[in-house]
Amino acid sequence: MNTELIQRMQSNFDALAQSMPDDESIEFWFARDLQEPLGYVRWENFITAIQRAIESCETTGYRAADHFRGVTKLITHGKGGQRPIDDFMLTRYACYLIAQNGDPRKEPIAFAQSYFAVQTRKQELIEERMKLLGRLEAREKLRASEKTLSDNIFERGVDDAGFGRIRSKGDAALFGGHTTQAMKDKFGITQTRPLADFLPTLTIAAKNLATEMTNHNVQQSDIQGEPAITNEHVQNNTSVRKMLGQRGIKPEALPPEEDIKKLERRVKTEEKKLEQKSGRLPEPDGKQ
Repeated sequence: MNTELIQRMQSNFDALAQSMPDDESIEFWFARDLQEPLGYVRWENFITAIQRAIESCETTGYRAADHFRGVTKLITHGKGGQRPIDDFMLTRYACYLIAQNGDPRKEPIAFAQSYFAVQTRKQELIEERMKLLGRLEAREKLRASEKTLSDNIFERGVDDAGFGRIRSKGDAALFGGHTTQAMKDKFGITQTRPLADFLPTLTIAAKNLATEMTNHNVQQSDIQGEPAITNEHVQNNTSVRKMLGQRGIKPEALPPEEDIKKLERRVKTEEKKLEQKSGRLPEPDGKQ
């Protein structure tokens, strides 16, 4: 997502923010205002997303009424008359949960997940969080594709030790001859931790692409046995490395990044702080 699009989305979400008349520190948004910016064409579909977010809020142990408030508004229709419509007042935390329940492959959802999570309107912090989430998402995709590969090759006579050998030889092809252990030694990664937890997003995505290609061809061509599957995986990693090399990128030369486990813990900690800092909607009729 380019900087210009991020700026445009940020300005839009900023403009839609409301504040409580008696407490301007509490920001909220009307659901009807967010429906289109979040990419929902039909209100009925957006209601489903809101309900999922409410359930998520309650499952986490927070009081949904503090963050989601059903309201009725009057709108003027084409003939000049007015009619009531249902809407929701949503705190920042509520908006974050709605975004979390959306599809991060859609740019408005990906942006909103970071916009509502960050307790500031500084664009650079929003962009930084989007990059962080992009790395976490890439790592999760690689976990899934490697799990699929492990299952696929187990059905074809390869055990866990064989899977480790296949993956290491694939890594050697991707990293210009450096095995998984060699890359761990280079980056100072302990034996028990996965190499991918310390790789940059680009390298994680490269490993995932090669693994997905192996999964596809193993199933499509019904490749059997460790030697044949190893050859397939090495070829796919070699192809990905060649593609990167054409753009001047050497995966083994890219520096390691922060431990993905630390990032995951930080995200969870920030989520807890978000609920506390986003404020709570006042009780109806001013009741406390």
